[in-house]
Amino acid sequence: MSEAVIPIDSGGRAMLHGAELTPRQIVAELDRYVVGQNEAKRAVAIALRNRWRRMRVPLPMREEIIPNNILMIGPTGVGKTEIARRLARVAGAPFIKVEATKFTERGYVGRDVESMIRDLVEVAVGMVREESTAEIEAAAAAAVEERLLDVLLPPLSDTSEETLERWQRSREKLRQQLRDGELEERLVNVEVQSSPVAQFGILAGGGDELLESGLGDALKSLFPKRRKTKHVPLKDARRLLREEEIDRRIDMEKVTAEALRRAETTGIIFLDEIDKIASRRDASGIDVSREGVQRDLLPVVEGATVQTKYGAVSTEHILFIAAGAFHMSKPSDLVPELQGRFPIRVELQPLEREDLVRILREPENSLPRQYQSLLETEGCRLEFTDDAYDAIAAIAWEVNRNQENIGARRLQTIMTLLLDDMLFELPPSGEGEAPPTHVVVDRPFVEEKLSKVARDEDLSRFIL
Repeated sequence: MSEAVIPIDSGGRAMLHGAELTPRQIVAELDRYVVGQNEAKRAVAIALRNRWRRMRVPLPMREEIIPNNILMIGPTGVGKTEIARRLARVAGAPFIKVEATKFTERGYVGRDVESMIRDLVEVAVGMVREESTAEIEAAAAAAVEERLLDVLLPPLSDTSEETLERWQRSREKLRQQLRDGELEERLVNVEVQSSPVAQFGILAGGGDELLESGLGDALKSLFPKRRKTKHVPLKDARRLLREEEIDRRIDMEKVTAEALRRAETTGIIFLDEIDKIASRRDASGIDVSREGVQRDLLPVVEGATVQTKYGAVSTEHILFIAAGAFHMSKPSDLVPELQGRFPIRVELQPLEREDLVRILREPENSLPRQYQSLLETEGCRLEFTDDAYDAIAAIAWEVNRNQENIGARRLQTIMTLLLDDMLFELPPSGEGEAPPTHVVVDRPFVEEKLSKVARDEDLSRFIL
């Protein structure tokens, strides 16, 4: 008997309620968004559960258990990125996707491999800060309301009882108007904190990222923080005061400490296009530079200490998921040491016609559902028939077979072309013309829009 799918909140994060995810639950959640590729789902589910298991192993054995990094091998558009992205959402873990081709060998102009760790920490800080903000949101909102009332009706200097009662009644009336949104456009003067921004990036001339960031923050701290009066609509004043109240209440030292802990123990880095930095053994020129990037990656993946502006981060327990199509190379073209750091290898299968039909029908975020939601905003209900799904999938599969195979990404191109006229014509611009309230997309509709393009090989090469 299958286990229940875990609930997801409005922000797309898993609502655990104290229960931990089993591998079956993780796979069930991934099934909601990714069709097929069961081997890859099992691998990432086990890797995620092992992190939970490791945190319950007594010391010192816990420190000896390192994550089994995963290498996904498969053509473009089959779900590699989506599996990693959804895994991070299920786990509620800091996650970044980086492309291996963006890195350059140490000593050359460009991004060094350690920048991905700094990016991961930034994501972790943002996550923890967002959680801390949610905890103090009510208190901050109450403080902002009082400050806005002080702006609209300043405190009294006369403290006589009769005057104080009239002032209090007026204040409560304004409070109700504030809550009802009746004063949003009123212009008010609010005093907020501002500090000069040091344009260090320009002075640095694009140098070392960590040096630039650290010295930039240091220079900002040298300038005194000042109060500045702004004349803005009340809705903007509320936003400015809210940011100030939240900044004042959040303990950034605690946020930073927790973010560093999460990045080290639960962080996930998806390293895409790793096949593009694989080099042949007898290669020279640019392939040598690619091998240099691999050797720079090795200590980070193996376990190193990387300095960030928030503090030092150990990469030993960060989970790395690498992916590549390996059309022009093979995993054995990676340097042996780097190969050894990705012990779990899973091969994702190319998508068949039936898979494309399932991708259109089953995922909760499928393209048809996305377009239905978009057109509902114009008062139009869009309906897809079963034979429409079959026709769209057939065209996508045929074009992939005859042209470059880009997997499920072909569906997005076809859906855009299929609904192009409808998306342009809504809402109608003719006087007295009402928008359609119900549109059915069936096989004749699809064939009328797309068959000619799909049949013309030269035309489909550039359009589809």
